[in-house]
Amino acid sequence: MEATRRSPRDAAARDLDPLVHRRRRCSHPWAVAALAITIAGCGRAARPGRLAPDPPIQQDLASEGAPIRLHGCTLVPLARIRVAARVLGAQRYRFDREAALAPVDLALGWGPMSDDEVLSDLSITQMARYYMWSGHPLPLEPAQIVTNSANMHMIPATDAVRGELLRVRRDDVVRFSGSLVRVEGAGGWTWTSSLSRRDTGGGSCEVVLVDSLSRD
Repeated sequence: MEATRRSPRDAAARDLDPLVHRRRRCSHPWAVAALAITIAGCGRAARPGRLAPDPPIQQDLASEGAPIRLHGCTLVPLARIRVAARVLGAQRYRFDREAALAPVDLALGWGPMSDDEVLSDLSITQMARYYMWSGHPLPLEPAQIVTNSANMHMIPATDAVRGELLRVRRDDVVRFSGSLVRVEGAGGWTWTSSLSRRDTGGGSCEVVLVDSLSRD
C-alpha cells in the first residue's frame, strides 16, 4: 500500500475549508485556483441502498508485469484490479497530455459512497484530473469518504472498451477489470498509479488499463 502523501497546498486547502476535500492527481499547478466544472450527464431516478456494496479487489504483482506499448507510451503493470462501483462523475478530457491514453476519468464510489442517502448530502465535481467533494455538514467522516471512493484515470485497452467507457454516465454502476499501471512516455515523463484506496493528495488517483467494462 502506498504511503499517504500530502503537499503544503493540500494542507492550505483544508485549512481554508475543512468540509472540502480533494482526491487527485494534478497535471497543472493552476488547477487549484480554477473553477470546478460539474460533470455532464443525466442522473437516474433514486435507487435505494448501496448499489455497489463491496470495495475493489486488488492483487499486487510480485514483480512488475510485462510492458505494454500503447499510443507511443510504455505501460508497466503494477497490480491487477477488479471494480464494481457507482459512478459519481464521468469527466471527458481531450487536450491534456494524458488524453490520448485516458480520455475519461471516473469518480467512483462503493459501500456507503454508493448510497443515495449519503450522496444526496454531498456535492461532487471533477476538473483538470481532480475529484472534489464537499458537504455542509458532511454525511460521513472524511476518512470514510476517502476509503470508499476514488478518482480513476481510465485507459481503454481496446476500441470496444473505449466505446463503452465513453457511454458511462453519472449514477451508472460499472464493473471492470484491468491493471494498475505506471506510464512511461517521451522525455522521461511518467504517470504512476496509486496502489492504495487510503491516500490523498497528489499521486493518489489510480491509473487503470481497462481490459473489460460493463455498466448497469
